[in-house]
Amino acid sequence: MNKPTLLAAVITLALSGCTQFAPNYNADLIITNGEVLTIDSNMSIIENGVVVVKDDKIIAVGEAELADQYRAPKQIDAQDGIVMPGMINTHNHLPMIAFRGLGEEGISNRLFAYFFPLEGEKLSRELIYNATKLGAIDLAQSGVTTYADMYYHMDEMAKATKEVGLRAVLGQTVIKFPVVDSSAPYGGIEYAQGFIEQYKNDPLITPAYAPHAVYTVSKEKLQKINQLSKQQDVPVLIHVAEFPNEETRIKEEHQANSPVEYMDQIGILDERVVLAHGIHFSEKDIELVKKADAGVAYNPMANAKGATGMAPAWDMYRSDVRIGLGTDGPMSSNQVDLWRTLSYATTMQRLKHDDRTIMIPEQVIEMATIGGAKALHMESRIGSLEVGKQADIIIVETQSANMMPNYDPYATLVFQANPSNVDTTIVNGQIIMENRQMQTVALDDVRGTIDAMEADISAFANELAKKAIKSKSLMD
Repeated sequence: MNKPTLLAAVITLALSGCTQFAPNYNADLIITNGEVLTIDSNMSIIENGVVVVKDDKIIAVGEAELADQYRAPKQIDAQDGIVMPGMINTHNHLPMIAFRGLGEEGISNRLFAYFFPLEGEKLSRELIYNATKLGAIDLAQSGVTTYADMYYHMDEMAKATKEVGLRAVLGQTVIKFPVVDSSAPYGGIEYAQGFIEQYKNDPLITPAYAPHAVYTVSKEKLQKINQLSKQQDVPVLIHVAEFPNEETRIKEEHQANSPVEYMDQIGILDERVVLAHGIHFSEKDIELVKKADAGVAYNPMANAKGATGMAPAWDMYRSDVRIGLGTDGPMSSNQVDLWRTLSYATTMQRLKHDDRTIMIPEQVIEMATIGGAKALHMESRIGSLEVGKQADIIIVETQSANMMPNYDPYATLVFQANPSNVDTTIVNGQIIMENRQMQTVALDDVRGTIDAMEADISAFANELAKKAIKSKSLMD
């Protein structure tokens, strides 16, 4: 054999060897050795389960043997932890994390006498972007993979959210007075239209309209937003029945006995709407919400802290209303994660109904996952670990002292776990946090800007509190 022929034979043999031993990946990520809570229609639990991800989708869920059918460049050993869908926070005002801890001096009219003036003085594009980034890190570290929000400069919120890698439904606020992103009343409508056009087909951001409430947005503007939402096929987020007697604050003539009846009468209660709070819903209100196929965000911790009441969440759940859990803004509950909200969701309803058998942990976890997805009309995409759904997954470790023993994973999550037990957060197939280490952004990236923000806000906020504490309660 001459030298050229020998060289060709050697190259051919080498290439065939490379082909023989090259990895044949048919997945991107395999999670093994976990207690998998699928949150499917049967609420199936798979002991020592496996979840397989390719691109941004879940392609297989099953028993340990399933792992033998797949190869992936990335594998995660859950180490007997709980593998479950990412949690969904259905109502927030994330940039208000910049003001978290302020106004706690016992101010009665905290919304109008403190929140709004503080925002009017200190909000800016820069603050909203930086505060959103901090809040999104907080969410990711606590296992929230999707959140719904109502605020201003939603393009800044979208940018920060995508940098961290979370999924969000972002509603541009519309209100009857000038705000940080509009010098004219109701300028949020025009702002929202541009924002919706920009993010309409984004894989992580769902743009939306967010009229503040029926008593801060006129009937004509509410109806205009409803029509626009139909044309653009986007959600509408709104505060409803958070305070008693909201219907008396509506200026237009109407025959409604509640904000929900009013929304129904003027034709804006439909399947695109997500109603935040619903504290003062009547039985008829629940029937109307159910008939309209609207979603509800239940915020028990914020409502307890604000002494605004206990929403009839158990009644809504039993009526098969689309209901999920929310924290409200970081000035309302001081949290953006859902862990304490889980136990509040249970205990508040048991107190309300004087019945310790209701709102069992399995139902609360359902509400925090697929329930939130249903409230946002996203259950075909997220909220459970099923083939074809987006790979929004968290791993909750069970080796810490507070997680032992773990007889019932649902009870462990609702009554024992806290944000620090979240080990891994995955959104749309991307690992956002692993082994408690953020993979997309670092907290140190925003620490300096948050320190400067706190220094700038502190003095004004303290002086404002002295004035606001004298204001009459909104609920009087």
